[in-house]
Amino acid sequence: MRAGGPATVILSTVVGSHAYGLATAASDIDRRGVYAAPTESFWRFEKPPSSVDGPLAEQLTWEVEHFCALGLKGNPTVLEVLVSDRVEVCTDIGAELRALLRAFLSERVAVSYERATAQQLARATSAAEPKWKQVMHALRLLMVCRTLLATGELRIDMRADRDKLLAVRSGEVPLTECLAWADRLRTDIAAAPRAVPAEPDTRRVENWLVSVRRRNLDAHRTP
Repeated sequence: MRAGGPATVILSTVVGSHAYGLATAASDIDRRGVYAAPTESFWRFEKPPSSVDGPLAEQLTWEVEHFCALGLKGNPTVLEVLVSDRVEVCTDIGAELRALLRAFLSERVAVSYERATAQQLARATSAAEPKWKQVMHALRLLMVCRTLLATGELRIDMRADRDKLLAVRSGEVPLTECLAWADRLRTDIAAAPRAVPAEPDTRRVENWLVSVRRRNLDAHRTP
């Protein structure tokens, strides 16, 4: 993550099954984070990468601007970083980012979560044998989206529904029942009252991002 100077990881959390309360002994530990590239590195032809894999397995770190752009679109995984209680790194700027959660939330999540769900179900059912883990996570996404739109709260803790969802993951629930469950959730989402604004607070997020760039520049200036 070096592009014209040292980059700083401002936030790193565990997401995935461990954050949802759905982990089993076989579950990977998925880490997602955010780094802030030095402001001066954007003045060069070679820009900082929008994301970086590793160094740990199943670890991905987004540059803060790219993270914000994805979050404003309602990207499910990005938003989970802002609410996961499995926090491994959180600087003062990282805490500011997590405090911006409500600025990211809007009705756009209905589209982004539906798109993610449709992709997962398509991959899960394209083979002769369903990929039950993906089926489970598609249902989980729909459940999170339903709650978010109806209450305005992004709740990723699924322990209350753990048994039902793990039964899906283990293949105990017929695929037809899983797809019918997904359809019911979609119906609920379409009918749910909207407790989030139509659009995210892009101005607030952008102003914060500019402040990060300005502070980062000041921090690397030579007195």
